[in-house]
This record gives sequence, structure tokens and C-alpha cells, in this order.
Amino acid sequence: EGKAEEVKQLAEMNDASLILFDNELSPSQMSNLEELTGRTVLDRSALILDIFAQRARTGEGKLQVELAQYQYILPRLAGMGKAMSRLGGGIGTRGPGESDRRHIRSRIDKLRRDLEQVRQVRSVQRRQRKKAELPLVAIVGYTNAGKSTLLNTLTGAGIEANDRLFDTLDPTTRKKRISDTQEILLSDTVGFIRKLPHHLVSAFKATLEELAYADLLLHVVDVSD
Repeated sequence: EGKAEEVKQLAEMNDASLILFDNELSPSQMSNLEELTGRTVLDRSALILDIFAQRARTGEGKLQVELAQYQYILPRLAGMGKAMSRLGGGIGTRGPGESDRRHIRSRIDKLRRDLEQVRQVRSVQRRQRKKAELPLVAIVGYTNAGKSTLLNTLTGAGIEANDRLFDTLDPTTRKKRISDTQEILLSDTVGFIRKLPHHLVSAFKATLEELAYADLLLHVVDVSD
């Protein structure tokens, strides 16, 4: 209680409109803290989901993020009155904008079915790759370590590579000739993050599965880490 009061005073002194917790909060904790501070309260998972929602570009990326958002929101509906009403603009508000429990459950089912189709398409692509006998090299590492930049440098892929977190949500695969007789496939992957929200692991299953089928994992590490 004393710490919460301290946070409230700190927010008032700094004229903060948002209070961010670097861990997961329960719905009741979030609701109580919003009540006490009179400010928007977000936990780590909500912020990461919000950033992912901004970064999703392809149909698959958007499906994965929407599924993770609904899985995050569903158990929190009861205590999210104010938060739900804010969905729609600004940090912590890029939610899917639905507050009806039954609708959310049916939407989750549909998103899971759609993502299962994506997995099947990937499975067909993997079989075709196997027939072509091209080894697959997956570039892995923490978010913002330089994976997309490396892929661009090696293959001229021309994919957007920015100095920001979670910039790659959709894997990009390009061919690279490494000798007169050998070509390989190089694939950029979703960046790792410490304390990744569980909803994101399950939502990105189709994307992360690619790692299990790679012949080689090329781990990119920031030299300053």
C-alpha cells in the first residue's frame, strides 16, 4: 500500500499519464492501481503486445498479434472496464476493441483455425524445400541484435531493418550461393525477448516452428552484450 502511494505521488510530481510495470499484473492489481493513481496502468505483456500490434504488417503477423491480444484480454475482462474503453489510440490502446466474452472466445477459435492453415502452408513449403535439397539456415537472436541487417548484407534482401525492438514479426527467406555447387536458404526470424509473454509463444507457434526444421541456427549476438 505504501509503495503504491509512493508510485502515485511520483506520477503526480512528474505529470505522468501512464504507469508501466516491468512484470505481469493480475486484473485486480491493474484495476486497483488505476483506481488509486487515477492513471492508465500497463504491465510488461500489454506493452509488448501493443508494440507488436504496431509492427505487424502481413496477414499472418496480424493474425498472430490479434490472437495473443485476445488471449491476454479474456481473463482480464472483469477488471478492465476503463482499460477496455480506451482501446483505440496511443500506447496500450492498440487492442482488438472487443469486450464481449462470447465473441472473444469465438474469435480466438477462428484465429486458431486460420493460423493452423498457415502452419499447413508452411509444412508444404518445407517439403518442397526438402525436395530441392537446399539447406535452411535460420538467423536467430535477441530482438534488435541485427538479424535483418545481416540478412540484407548477405543476400541483398532489401527488407526493412530499423534500430528498434520487435521490428521483424514475419520471417523472410532468401537464397544465397555459398560456393559454385551449393546454394542455401537464409531465414530471418522473430527476435527473442526476456520474459516473453506466454500468449506470444503460442500465437507465434507457426513462425517459431521454422527453427525446429532449420539445418543450422546462426546466432547473432550484440557485441556490447
